[in-house]
Amino acid sequence: MAVGREDVEILKPRIDKREYRRIVLRNSLQVLLISDLDTDKCAASMNVGVGSFCDPDGLEGLAHFLEHMLFYASEKYPLEDSYSKYITEHGGSTNAFTASEMTNYYFDVNTDCFEEALDRFAQFFIKPLMSADATMREIKAVDSENQKNLLSDAWRMNQLQKHLSLESHPYHKFSTGNWDTLDVRPKAKGVDTRQELLKFYEDKYSANLMHLVVYSKESLDKIQCLVEDKFQEIQNSDRSRFQFPGQPCTSEHLEILVRAVPIKQGHKLRIVWPITPSILHYKEGPCRYLGHLIGHEGEGSLFYVLKKSGWATGLSAGEGEWTSEFSFFNVVIDLTDAGQDNMQDIVGLLFKYIQLLQQSGVCKWIFDELSAVCETGFHYQDKISPIDYVVNISSNMQIYPPKDWLVGSLLPSDFNPAIIQKILNELSPENVRIFWESKKFEGLTDKVEPWYGTAYSIEKVSSSKIQAWMSSAPNENLHLPAPNVFIPKDLSIKNAQEEVKFPVLLRKSSYSKLWYKPDTVFSTPKAYVKIDFNCPHAGNSPETEVLGDLFARLLLDYLNEYAYYAQVAGLLYGISHTDSGFEEMEIKDYQNFKFQQPYQQAMYYCSLILKDQTRPWVERLDVLPRLNVEDLTNFAPMMLSQAFLECYIAGNIEREEAESMVQHVEDVFFKGPNPICRPLFPSQFLTNRVVKLERGMNYCYSKEGLNPSDENSALVHYIQVHQDDFILNVKLQLFALVAKQPAFHQLRSVEQLGYITVLMQRNDSGICGVQFIIQSTVKGPAHIDSRVEAFLKMFENKLYEMTNDEFKSNVNALIDMKLEKHKNLREESRFYWREITDGTLKFDRREAEVAALKKLTQQELIEFFNENVKVGATRKKTLSVRVHGNQHLAEYHSQKSEAVQPNTIQINDIFSFRRSQPLYGSFRGGIGHVKL
Repeated sequence: MAVGREDVEILKPRIDKREYRRIVLRNSLQVLLISDLDTDKCAASMNVGVGSFCDPDGLEGLAHFLEHMLFYASEKYPLEDSYSKYITEHGGSTNAFTASEMTNYYFDVNTDCFEEALDRFAQFFIKPLMSADATMREIKAVDSENQKNLLSDAWRMNQLQKHLSLESHPYHKFSTGNWDTLDVRPKAKGVDTRQELLKFYEDKYSANLMHLVVYSKESLDKIQCLVEDKFQEIQNSDRSRFQFPGQPCTSEHLEILVRAVPIKQGHKLRIVWPITPSILHYKEGPCRYLGHLIGHEGEGSLFYVLKKSGWATGLSAGEGEWTSEFSFFNVVIDLTDAGQDNMQDIVGLLFKYIQLLQQSGVCKWIFDELSAVCETGFHYQDKISPIDYVVNISSNMQIYPPKDWLVGSLLPSDFNPAIIQKILNELSPENVRIFWESKKFEGLTDKVEPWYGTAYSIEKVSSSKIQAWMSSAPNENLHLPAPNVFIPKDLSIKNAQEEVKFPVLLRKSSYSKLWYKPDTVFSTPKAYVKIDFNCPHAGNSPETEVLGDLFARLLLDYLNEYAYYAQVAGLLYGISHTDSGFEEMEIKDYQNFKFQQPYQQAMYYCSLILKDQTRPWVERLDVLPRLNVEDLTNFAPMMLSQAFLECYIAGNIEREEAESMVQHVEDVFFKGPNPICRPLFPSQFLTNRVVKLERGMNYCYSKEGLNPSDENSALVHYIQVHQDDFILNVKLQLFALVAKQPAFHQLRSVEQLGYITVLMQRNDSGICGVQFIIQSTVKGPAHIDSRVEAFLKMFENKLYEMTNDEFKSNVNALIDMKLEKHKNLREESRFYWREITDGTLKFDRREAEVAALKKLTQQELIEFFNENVKVGATRKKTLSVRVHGNQHLAEYHSQKSEAVQPNTIQINDIFSFRRSQPLYGSFRGGIGHVKL
C-alpha cells in the first residue's frame, strides 16, 4: 500500500461542509482526517482489528482487560491515569469498548489542547506501561463490570445464544472476563496473566490492523502533519487480519426451542436464523428490506394481527450480531400473558407472513421507498458530537471500502431481487432457533448456562411441527404495507423572517403559551414541536398516575396503524404521561423496577426524598390490579377537563405556521359548543418544588436492595448547594470539573471500590448540587460513604496546591465547554425546553455563566468549597442514600442499632421526612411564572 495521501472520493451528505482526506502512514496505519472549521471539540478514535474472538483459550476476557489497561500509563507519560486526568481537565471525555472482532478507543477534548491529548492517546499504541500492581487492581474493575451485568437479561440471553453454539467457534466464548477467568483459573494452571497480557499486545496490536479518525478545527494539511508526527511510531508487525471462518451453528443448534427464565417479569420470543451476512451485499440491503416488512406495524402486518389478537405489545425485526463470515436475523416479540399462552400460533403466524413474502416476490416499489427514506436520512442527517462521529467512522473503516466510510450500509441503492430472495429463503423452519423467555418456566428447566447462571431447557422443534403450527394458526388477512404517503418530497429550506438568537414568546392566552425559535443555524428541513398538556387531574393520586400511563400507551397504540408510516419516513413523534400530563418521554415498567441496578435504585430514592409531589412506584403497582376499563373511560375526560398548553416550536417553520398549529390544537380542545377542556384557575398551575435540606446537617437513608439475588450495593452521596444563580452555578461546575478525575482515580483506580464510580452535577428544577454515585460488591455503602469523605479531605489539599496556571486552565476549559455550539435542532430545542419546564427561562444562560467565570478567582473557588463541600463545613448539606446488596445486609442491620452521629438525621420514612421539611420556591408559577 502506498504511503502518504490517497485521493479517493468519499461519499458525504449533501449538507456536510466538512472536509475529508484519507492518508496511509508509512507503518500502514490507515487514517481519515476531518476538518471542521465550526467545531468546538476535537476528537479521535482508534479502531483496532482485535477483539474478544482473539482471546486465548482459558483467558476469557483478555482483549477486554487489555482495553482497560491501556488507559493507565505509558512510557512517555508514566503518571498513572494522567491521560484521563488531562482529557477531563480540558473539557473532554474518553472511553473504549471491546467487540468480537474490534476494540475501539476514543476521546474528545477542547480545541486548544488537542495536540497534547492526541500525543497522550497515541502512546496507548506505542509504549503502554502495564505495571504488575495496576494489572492486579484492574482485574477487580473488570470483575465489577461483569458483576453489574450478571442480572441483566440482555447480557444473559445474549450469552445463552452463544452457549448454544459450536464450542470450537469463538462466538461461543464468554467475552468480558471476570476474576475467575483472569486470576483464579490462570493461577491454578501456573499462568501469569500479566505476561499473557503483554504477549497478547505485542503479538496482536499491529499498525496495519488499525484505523484512525482525527477530527479537528485545523486545516487538513495541519491535521496530517500532526498525525504523521504522533502515530508513525506505532509498530507494524504486518499482521494478517484475524479471520474466524466457519459457522457457529451446526445442525444440532438449529430447529431448537429453548425455554429460558429471565430476571424481569414479562414474556419474550426471540426467533433467530443464521443467515448469509448482509455486509457482503450492503448496497442491496437484503436485511433492511426484510426487516422493514417483517417488523412493519401498519394494517395487515404481523404485528398488527398479533396486537389485535391481544398477544403482543412490541415487535422488532432485523439483522443482529454479525461478522463477514456469519450473521443472525432476529425477530423479537414482546408477549402479553395471552400471547404467552398462544406461542405456537404466534410462531405459525410469523412463518405465514414469511410465506406471504415468498409468494409475493420481491417488490421494487417497496425497495424504492426504502431507498428514498434512507437517502433523505443520510443526506439531511443531524450533525452529532465529534466523539460519536469518529467512533462510527473508525468502526466502518475496518469493514467498508474508503468511498463508503461515512455512509456504511445506510444507502441501499442496488435493487437485486435474487439476493433478497436468497436471504428470505434462509428464514426457514429448518434453520430456526427459538428462544422463549418467561418467569413461568421457573422450576421447569433442567440446564444452567455457566457464566450468568441462566436456567433453561432445550428441545428439538422439527420443520413439520412448525408447518403444523402454521396450519393451526388463525386465518388472518396478512398483507404487504400500502404505499407510504409520508415520504417527503419538498426538502426546501424556508427563509427565517427574523434573526432571533433565543426563543421568543410568540403567543399567550388563557389556554396556552407558545415559544418559537426559527432555525437560523442548522439549515435542515426539520422542525421540532413540543406540546406539554398541564393537566392538574393527571397526577394527583397513584390511581390517576397509573391511568395517565395507560391513557398515553393506548393513545399511542390507537394512532400506530396510521402513524407508523410517518415514523418509517423519518417523522418521529411520541406521547407519554408525566407528573402533569403527557409529553415526549419514556414510561417505566413498574413491575421491573426492583430489577434495576442498585445505583439506579439509590438515585430513585434520592429523587423521592428531594422532589415534592413524587410518589413511589409501589403505590402505583398496588393500585394497578384494582383498576378496570370503566375507571379509564371515566378518567380520560376528567383528565382533559382542565388544561394549560406549554408549547415550543422550532426549526424550518414560519411563525404563522407555528401559530396556526397551536391555534388548531386550541380550537379542538377549548372551542366549539362542547369544549373538551377549560382553562386552569390561577390556583391550579403546576409547580416543581424541591426539599431544602438544613445547613450543617447530614441526612442518611438506608434500604435493602430490592432484588435479593443482587450482590451489588450502591451509594449516592449528594451535596445540595444552592438555587439557580449564575455565580454559584459556575463555582459548583468548576469544582465538579476539577474533582471529577481525581475522584475516579482514587475511588475506582486506586481503591477499586467498583466499576461504576462517578462524580457529577445534579440539577432538580433549578436546585443545584453534586453527587458521588458508586456501585460495589467489595464494600458496603457505609464504608464507601467514609471513603468519599476521605477523598474530599484529600482533595482539599489539592485545591490549595493548585497553581494559578492550573486554575486558569480549568476555568478556560469550562468556558470552552459552555461556548460549545449545539450540534443539531433537537439538541438546541432540548436545552431551551429545559429552561421552559424548569421555569428558569434563562435562555442566555451560557453567555451569562461565561461572563461570571471570567471574573472568578481561585480564592473564591476555595471559599466556595470550604463553605459548601468541605467535610464538616457549617453550611454543608449532605444526603447519603445507601442501597445494600445481599453481601452487605449485616452492615444494614447493624446500622439500625448504632447511635446516630451528631448533626446526622436518619431518614426512616421518606414521606414523613418530606412533609416536615421546608421547600425551595418554584421557578415555575403559571402564566407569569411567579415565584412562590
